[in-house]
Amino acid sequence: MKSRVILFGVTTIAAIASGAANARLEQEPKLPLVVWNWSGGYIGGHVGGGYGRTSFSNPYGPSIYGGIVDTPAFLAGGQIGYNWQNSSWVFGIELDASGAVSDGTNTCLAASGLVVSANCKAGPSLFASGTGRVGYAFGALGHTLAYLKAGLAWQNNRGDVVNNFEGGWPQEKTHFDYGRVGGIIGLGIEQALTPAWSVNVEYDYLHFGGPGMATASTVQFPPFAILPANTTSLSSNYHIGKIGLNYHFDADSKAAQWSNAPLYTKAPASVQPIPDAIGWSFEGGSRLWLSRGKFQWDHSAADERQDPGLLISRLTYQGLDGFSGELFGRVDSPWGVFLKSNIGLGKFNKGKSNDEDWLPDEGRSYQNTLSDEANGKFTYYTADVGYDFLRGTNYKVGGFLGWTYYGQSSDSTGCVEFANPWNRCLNPGDNRIVGSEDTQWNAPRIGLSAETMLTERWRLNADVAYLPWTDFIGRDNHLLRPKTTFSEQRGSGGGGVQLEGVLSYLLTDNISVGVGGRYWAMWTKEDAGSMHCGNGCIKHSPSFAKYSMERWGTFFQASYRFDSKT
Repeated sequence: MKSRVILFGVTTIAAIASGAANARLEQEPKLPLVVWNWSGGYIGGHVGGGYGRTSFSNPYGPSIYGGIVDTPAFLAGGQIGYNWQNSSWVFGIELDASGAVSDGTNTCLAASGLVVSANCKAGPSLFASGTGRVGYAFGALGHTLAYLKAGLAWQNNRGDVVNNFEGGWPQEKTHFDYGRVGGIIGLGIEQALTPAWSVNVEYDYLHFGGPGMATASTVQFPPFAILPANTTSLSSNYHIGKIGLNYHFDADSKAAQWSNAPLYTKAPASVQPIPDAIGWSFEGGSRLWLSRGKFQWDHSAADERQDPGLLISRLTYQGLDGFSGELFGRVDSPWGVFLKSNIGLGKFNKGKSNDEDWLPDEGRSYQNTLSDEANGKFTYYTADVGYDFLRGTNYKVGGFLGWTYYGQSSDSTGCVEFANPWNRCLNPGDNRIVGSEDTQWNAPRIGLSAETMLTERWRLNADVAYLPWTDFIGRDNHLLRPKTTFSEQRGSGGGGVQLEGVLSYLLTDNISVGVGGRYWAMWTKEDAGSMHCGNGCIKHSPSFAKYSMERWGTFFQASYRFDSKT
C-alpha cells in the first residue's frame, strides 16, 4: 500500500538528544531550579490534516482498476486529558474529537471492460478517540515529553456509489452515511512553553472497518445484460498530522515565563523567554523537496437533474515522482507580527496517466488507456502574514493568513488499452506524445504555525493550513484525434489542506540543517465547469467537472538565522 505518513514523529531523535542532555548535566554543577512536572489535567484544541483511503470491495469479481478512494482531509477539534508522572515517565489518558473537511472520488466496481463501472465518493466528517498515553520527559528541566498513544477511535464516513454513463438507461446510485468504531495508534512530542501552556506535534494512524452496502444494478455490454444489485463492503484508514495547544489546570494562566530559570541550564539568565525583550529576527535558506504528485479530472455526464458524480470520462495522473529546489524565509518583528514565504521550481519524468471513458451507446461500456508521463514541471509558492499569540526566546505559536499557488504541466506518451478488448490505441513501442495537461491552482490559506527548541540544539517547526476555497484553471490537449482538440478547464470552490513539519539541528547559533515532510492537497466542487473547444471542433455548453491534486514527500533544508535585539 502506498504510504503517505506525515513526518511529524521524532521519538528516536528525541531519545538520542535526551542521552546527550543527561551527559552534559552530569558534568555541570546542579542549579537549584524547579523541574517541570506533567502531572495534572489539561484541555486544549488542535488543527491538522492528512491523507486517508476508503476501499470498496467488488461484488462482480476482482477489479481491474480502482476500488480505492483517496480522501485528503483537514480537521479541527479539541482534547481533554490527565497525566501522572513518576520520575521521568509520564502516563496519561486523553479524549479528543474533530470535525473534518474531506473529499475523494475514484472508479470502483470495475470488474471488466464490458461492464459499466461506478464512481465511488467518500469522505469522513467526524472523528473521536479515547487513548492511553505513555511518555518520557527529557531535556532542560523535563520540559519536553516524547510519547506514544493507542486506543479506540470512531469515525463518521459518508459518500455515494454512482453508476457511470449507461447510455439511455436512467441513473442509478446508492448513498451511505455510517459511524464505525476502529483503532488508533500515534506518537508525538509535547513541549511546555510556560507553567500554563504547552504545544504538541503528533502523528496518528487510524483504521476502521465498514458496513456492507447495497449497490445499484448495472449494465453489461456486449452482450447486453442487466447485472442485479449486489453488496460491497467498506474499510478505511488515515494518516493524520496535528498541532495541539493545551492549557494545564491549576497553573497560573497569566504566567508568561518561567519564574526562576532559563529554559536550558547552560544558558545565562539574560536569555529567559521574556516576550518584551524579543527583537527583529530573520531566517532564510533553501530546500530540496523529493515528492510524488497526483492530478485527477472527473468529467460528468449529468444534467441539472442528476448527480454530478455520474461520469462519462476521467483523467488520472499519478506516481508523478520528482524533485524541486526552493527558497524560504521568515521575518519576525518585536511585536509578534511575522511574514513568511517560500517559492520552488521542480520537474519530473516519471508517472502514469489513465484515460477512462464510459460510452456504452458507442459499444464501449468501459475503456481505460494507459500512458507514460514525461517533460513534467511544477512551480509553487506560499506567502503568509501572521501573529504569534504565544512567544518567547525559545518558542512561538501563532496564526496566519496567506495565499498559495501551484502549477503543473506534463506530456503523455504512448497509449495502451487494458480494459476493453474492442478498443484499440497505439501499437506497442509507439511512444509518441499523445496529449498534455497544464494546470494552475490558487487558494487562500488560514493556519497555525508553531516552533519550539526541544534541546539546546534541536528545534521542531510545524505548520497546518486550511484552504477554504480554491480556484483552478487548466488545459487538456488531445493529439491522437483526427483534428487536435483541447479542453479549457475551470473550477472553483472546494477546499484543501497543506501541512509540514521540520526537525532541524543548529550547527552554530546562526546555521542549521534539517529534514521534514510535507503534504498538499486541493480540490474543487464537483459541479465546476469544463468548456470543450479546439481546432475545427464545435463548442459545447459548459458541463459539470471536478478537479483535484495532491503532492507529498520529504525535504532537506539548510538555513541561516539572524537575530537583533531592540
